[in-house]
Amino acid sequence: MTTENEHNCIDKDDLLNDTKLNIDKFGLQVILVGSTSYCPSFAYSIGLTQTYNHPEIICFGLPNDLGHAIINDIAEIIQKGETIDTRKIYTEIFKNSRAAFLKVDQRNMDDYFGAAFNYYGDKRFEALQLVWTDRNDKLPWENDFEEAFLYKQPLLDRNADFKFYEPKNLATFTTRQWLDEKKPILLVVHDFDGDWQFLTGDQLPEDIKIVALEQLIKQDSTLNEVFDLEYGEEAEREFIGGEWTRNKVEMDNEE
Repeated sequence: MTTENEHNCIDKDDLLNDTKLNIDKFGLQVILVGSTSYCPSFAYSIGLTQTYNHPEIICFGLPNDLGHAIINDIAEIIQKGETIDTRKIYTEIFKNSRAAFLKVDQRNMDDYFGAAFNYYGDKRFEALQLVWTDRNDKLPWENDFEEAFLYKQPLLDRNADFKFYEPKNLATFTTRQWLDEKKPILLVVHDFDGDWQFLTGDQLPEDIKIVALEQLIKQDSTLNEVFDLEYGEEAEREFIGGEWTRNKVEMDNEE
């Protein structure tokens, strides 16, 4: 029903042309984005809005071939005239396990639907997130959901005010200048070992302080813009609200 595309590895115009051809032929295009050392894999549809007047579908944390097949299966359900119901638990999508759907908060759309925005342009569209269960058939919001799977599928109906994959109480590094003098965070570093640094740029080693990640985000929501920094990547800006410039962190050459 579609062709697969790793949209980080294909020219934007070529992807747009492929998308148009596949939507004309099959009714939708499936975009596959592989996982990285930090970010989970995800797959999403383009074309369900245009073809069936139905929200697009996105799912996280599945192998590419499975994510591709599952979205096609859901498209066939929609094609038969059924509207996906966010109040319903589905038992026919996965073998021997349940699934549910969440309405994606519009504030989370830009982070994941880049190729869809490229296709639809100014036309507004909505999306639903397919959510799968753990090995005990528990959904993420149910008691005893396995912690190992907790951050493999961020729940996009919520968390628009805190987009990071880690727990809100994660200990992070910042500066005395941010805490005491209210200076802005101008440099964010995601260390190779997973630690986060939120720096003002004028700090000395003795100025480093530890605070919960949520404390930083509550005081400066624009830090959410760099939630997806890879391990060993940093982002710098000149002022709050300014454009972030991302770079690889230089490794120390010390023996």
